[in-house]
Amino acid sequence: MAQARRGPRERMVFSAAQLIRRDGVAATGMREVAAHAGAPRGSLQHYFPGGKEQLVNEAVEWAGRYAGRRIARFLAALDQPAPSGLFAAMAAQWTDEYGRDGFAAGCPVAAATVDRASSDGSTREAVAAAFTAWSGPLAAALTDLGVPAARAGSLATLMISTLEGAILMARAERDVRPLTTVVRELGPLLDAAVDPAG
Repeated sequence: MAQARRGPRERMVFSAAQLIRRDGVAATGMREVAAHAGAPRGSLQHYFPGGKEQLVNEAVEWAGRYAGRRIARFLAALDQPAPSGLFAAMAAQWTDEYGRDGFAAGCPVAAATVDRASSDGSTREAVAAAFTAWSGPLAAALTDLGVPAARAGSLATLMISTLEGAILMARAERDVRPLTTVVRELGPLLDAAVDPAG
């Protein structure tokens, strides 16, 4: 859905996610979100009476749902569906972005985790829920690809944590090498988890 076709509330949630992935939670201000979204500042209080925390939580939740929905799209685009191909597609989203736009932005869920994981507040819970919204569809996809259900959840965790670490390293190094490395090294392990009798 194009930014222009979103309503003001949806634009602000999307804009918050984009700014968080670039600047982190602490550096993302409500005024910047409104300006990025092209929304009147007064609408922030209307749509987000819980203030910045509510907006951040919704942006993180949106990002988790977005990542979860992407799994089906990645699978549909694979010529030969396999766990390694799925992981390669997940990483390619980032190598493509970094090749096109540079290394300024990362995952908004990871950014919120770094900024808020030590808190007892609702943002930590929103981050945990976002990872669940991503890992659930990924585990289901692995099961559909022939990975035993008992192992799919663990491999989904491995894939997401490996990808997130590679994203951080790629941004730090200003090089996609960590992403290409994890695809090459993790792919065989993922494919070996497929039950041939499955």
